[in-house]
Amino acid sequence: MTVGNPCRVMIVDDEVLIRQGIKHYFNWEEEGFLIVGEAGNGREALELIEEVKPHILLTDIVMPVMDGEELTKVVKANYPHIEIIVLSSFGEFEYVRSSFQSGVVDYILKPKLDAQSLLEVLRTAVKRMPDIYLSENHIEVTHSVDQLIDKLLSGYEVDSLEEAEAFFPHPAFFLLGADIKQTPGMQAEVKEQVRRVFAEKIDHAVCHPVKTDKEMLVFLLNIADRRYDEVVTVLKACSRHQPGCGFVLTSPFSDFANLGEVYRNRFLQLKQYRFYFPDKELVLQEDMSAAPGQPLHFHLEWLTEELKCGRFDTAFQYICEHGKKLSACCTAGVHEFKSLFNNIIFNVTILLRNIGYDVKELEIHQYRQMSLIEEAGSAQQVVSRLEAFIAEAKQCILQQQPAVDNPNMKMLLAYIDEHYMEPLTLTEVARHFHFHPSYLSSYFSNHNKEGFSEYLNKLRITAAIRQLNTSAAPISEISAQVGYSDHSYFCKVFKKATGCSPSQYRRKRLK
Repeated sequence: MTVGNPCRVMIVDDEVLIRQGIKHYFNWEEEGFLIVGEAGNGREALELIEEVKPHILLTDIVMPVMDGEELTKVVKANYPHIEIIVLSSFGEFEYVRSSFQSGVVDYILKPKLDAQSLLEVLRTAVKRMPDIYLSENHIEVTHSVDQLIDKLLSGYEVDSLEEAEAFFPHPAFFLLGADIKQTPGMQAEVKEQVRRVFAEKIDHAVCHPVKTDKEMLVFLLNIADRRYDEVVTVLKACSRHQPGCGFVLTSPFSDFANLGEVYRNRFLQLKQYRFYFPDKELVLQEDMSAAPGQPLHFHLEWLTEELKCGRFDTAFQYICEHGKKLSACCTAGVHEFKSLFNNIIFNVTILLRNIGYDVKELEIHQYRQMSLIEEAGSAQQVVSRLEAFIAEAKQCILQQQPAVDNPNMKMLLAYIDEHYMEPLTLTEVARHFHFHPSYLSSYFSNHNKEGFSEYLNKLRITAAIRQLNTSAAPISEISAQVGYSDHSYFCKVFKKATGCSPSQYRRKRLK
């Protein structure tokens, strides 16, 4: 590395707010460092390392997909020159000890993380790299521009825009996005093609990459006035030469200081619109004005009656048609849209169970399809997952007669399904139905595939999963809402049922 160039740092943490906070603790470039990339888990970090070539990796320990311990081992095995600093919580000593054995520089406790302690550890890491010498006097303009852009996109105010004005000399700005969901392994190729096309087709255009995630490359485009049509033509040609890659383009804006506002209020809307229309080669701001209105109300009460009366074909046809109508309405946020479909799947399973069908096998399909919905890159993919689940529900019905023919069990299950969110106990249910508790326990086990406690916990955990998918409420509040007065017991039961804690489950869903 050339003496005096910034030391390159990559941040790896599954919590976006922590990554943002670290990036803005201090002026990294003034201290001789440059943040070259960020990732939400170990796998994303490994995909970025070759592209951004960091000298230092600042990584969390507990993350989904690939944690910091495994990431440390892989990086040290394949990139031994990269120094690693670990972020940890108080309860992660075994992880930290294991990572030290893999050769990390140091660790920082998250609750005690501050600018000074972070700088000290970073400087310690630099001392272990003899070819790097930090210089506060050698800061290139492009690095300062990148930091300005990052602050504006993150919602921070900046003191001076002089460097940006020199770097972007033209009066018209656009935010341009290249959708790479269908071509995840071609980020570098798409990025280079976009920059090359604008360099060749539009004189003096500045096409600067500003943000990258697993779904979209983002560029800040700076050109002369009255060349909007020219930009659109170039992008359409670019899309045709890069199959599977589409683009979104904001309307022009003239003030660089408005970059963050344009990103949040225009660009993210265009990105959402593309989720509904993934085959459109170019999404423009004017397309949003023609967006369909709000979707129709889902008639759950009517659906319940149809299923109870055995009119399954009518009920399932309504569900599929409603799903297609929802996919044609691009006003709902992507998370909200996916939650609506997960709720439909959840309710169908509950209703079939209440009718008396054995849905144990269907529940496995339910969780698989809900997981695939969370990973879906387009509205059409979400609809196909719903249709796949409906096909599995039909198969469930065809393969069996209702498993509950006993009217007493039907009343018991219906009562539990209605009151599970209350502090329900076997004794209270027995009192309600005038049974002795021990007799009810035996009766329930003999006439149902699950015992009373197992059935009640499954119902509550399923409801908790539903809320974690659709609500931002605190986990302690969710545990109380689904019937658990003891939060620690809820966490224990949840982990036993799903294999992870409620907080880990929520973090996975937010990715």
